[in-house]
Amino acid sequence: MKHFFLLIFFAGIFGVHSQNAALIKRLDGSTISQDSLTSAIKYLMNKADVKGLAITVFNSKKPVYMNAFGFSDVENNKKLDLHTNLYGASFSKAVFAVVVMKLVDEGVISLDKPLQSYLPKSIYEYEPKVWHEDFKELKDYPEYTKITARMCLDHTTGLPNWRWFESDEKLRIKFEPGSRYSYSGEGLTYLQVVLEKITRKPLEELAQERVFKPLGMTASSYKWQEKFEKDYAYGYDEEGKKQEKDKDNAPRGAGTLETTIEDYSKFLTAILNKKILSSKSYKELFSPQIRIHSKNQFGPGALEDGNWYDNLELSYGLGWGLVKSPYGPGAFKEGQGSGFQNYSIVFPDKGIGMLIMSNSYSTGKIIKYLLETGIQDKYTPWEWDQYIPYDKVIK
Repeated sequence: MKHFFLLIFFAGIFGVHSQNAALIKRLDGSTISQDSLTSAIKYLMNKADVKGLAITVFNSKKPVYMNAFGFSDVENNKKLDLHTNLYGASFSKAVFAVVVMKLVDEGVISLDKPLQSYLPKSIYEYEPKVWHEDFKELKDYPEYTKITARMCLDHTTGLPNWRWFESDEKLRIKFEPGSRYSYSGEGLTYLQVVLEKITRKPLEELAQERVFKPLGMTASSYKWQEKFEKDYAYGYDEEGKKQEKDKDNAPRGAGTLETTIEDYSKFLTAILNKKILSSKSYKELFSPQIRIHSKNQFGPGALEDGNWYDNLELSYGLGWGLVKSPYGPGAFKEGQGSGFQNYSIVFPDKGIGMLIMSNSYSTGKIIKYLLETGIQDKYTPWEWDQYIPYDKVIK
């Protein structure tokens, strides 16, 4: 990293005289010129062989830097632009959490009432139309009736991340609901299915009515749209291999969001300015619901508890991870899959944040440095997220 920091130092000196010399304010009060940040991003992309990358930096609760780099389709030499469609992956969950909290504001649902109690019959008695609506296996786990919306949003349901990651690919309750954190797409999906039955509206309609249309997010959807065909990015895996674009997913609040850097920046701007939701709901959204003691978010380390992140008071809110910093709480959300690697963090008290969206899995190797360079974020739990920098070896 020595050469990288020298690059930033000299870019900072000479960048202020360039045409695009606007300064970005960072958490610690220091600044960096937009040109310096652009130079650093290009340097890091090269180091990690990142194909395409889009970044927004927020100051005073609004975007002050938004830029796209590299390619959406390397093989066809197609540039990645601000309006290029990108797979949001688990950014889906952050948007879905806001949809849910809007329904809480409207009195449609309560955070702490067991979800099963909203339905006239057991969830496993409904005939599924798509695989994620199939809850027949929960008949053998009566403790599922304790699961609430709060547990779904803070990942304490006891459900697995996805059933297909289980050795027998079956849905089950793995621990007492509400007792510990364990990331679960299935938990969010269970909440989605119950909401769709209560409201008699599909997820896409709920999201369009309560988030996408109010915020002018015209390029965002939980399902593939024909209009995305004109400009979308392919994902590239850890070996840099191009992935097939998945366009036939049934809408899921846990992971099928399609969006752009422009659109998702609108969403984070609304979050920083506390739009759409009531102040009570924002307080719930960003209040620690459960402390996290696991070494890593996924893999064997997810079952190994310790005090690795006690200094950050690593926790989960409703749909977002939370860390403590000298500049107030930081709320973060990751998203990865099909070769895409996304990360966002906002510090509401400072009005500062950063959004990273990429069609290269290898972007995980530079997330730490992007955050430190752009906004001096040294509080993201990069080891927990297993964003291991390209020049570090973690034993």
